[in-house]
Amino acid sequence: MTDFADTQDNPGDAGTQAMRLAREVAALGEAMGLPYIAVSADIGSPEPMRDPAGRPLAETLFRWIDPELAYWKDRAFALRSGYVRGARTCAEPFFHADKQIGSWRQIAALDGLAKTMNAEDYSVGAAIISPCHLPSGVIGAVVWATPDKAFPIRKVFDERAAEIHVLTVKFIATYHEFRGAGPTDLAVALTRREIQCLKWAAAGKTDHEIATIIGISQPTVRFHITNSSRKLGVSGRSQAVHRATTLGYIGANAN
Repeated sequence: MTDFADTQDNPGDAGTQAMRLAREVAALGEAMGLPYIAVSADIGSPEPMRDPAGRPLAETLFRWIDPELAYWKDRAFALRSGYVRGARTCAEPFFHADKQIGSWRQIAALDGLAKTMNAEDYSVGAAIISPCHLPSGVIGAVVWATPDKAFPIRKVFDERAAEIHVLTVKFIATYHEFRGAGPTDLAVALTRREIQCLKWAAAGKTDHEIATIIGISQPTVRFHITNSSRKLGVSGRSQAVHRATTLGYIGANAN
């Protein structure tokens, strides 16, 4: 296991901060009795989390129960992992043990997941999974686990869930800044009319239908959608709708 204490970076830079938080993640796992840890800064990317020297954290600071399960080298792992599936639909920490999945409240999105998962597939007796949903639709996650099937996961979760949640967000967000992948500017400002046109576009309306609904000309609708695309730094109507949605300009129920 590598000690990052000798990192020569400025103590205030994002790389040093990310590694300090990584050590906190490891220390929390030991303190909870869940010392086996898996991490992903972006479940949509096969790229593993790395230290400033470029080494995967899964090979240095963190370890997994089954040493043969090199998940960070498996580009298709996220497509098979039930924990990743849970992180896609749940933004709060949840626990898993013996086909039981729960959180600090009833979460409908997790109800069906328990029936499809087998903890033994990952040599897991119990685990806490902490998703991290960041701007622009990026999802990261940290998993703390143990092979002990008798581990009091519910008790530990109730005591530590809030701490876990905060640490996960700090760790994943700081890591993205360290890797230069985090947002560096404020979100662009769209006008009321641009947002209105994009919302109707998200609802599947054509330029002609949008023009009729909000009482402007069809060329004006196209102007507003084109202008919003330019502001958002994307090309085309569908990309503008997607980008505006991830920035919170368009709600889940756009229509």
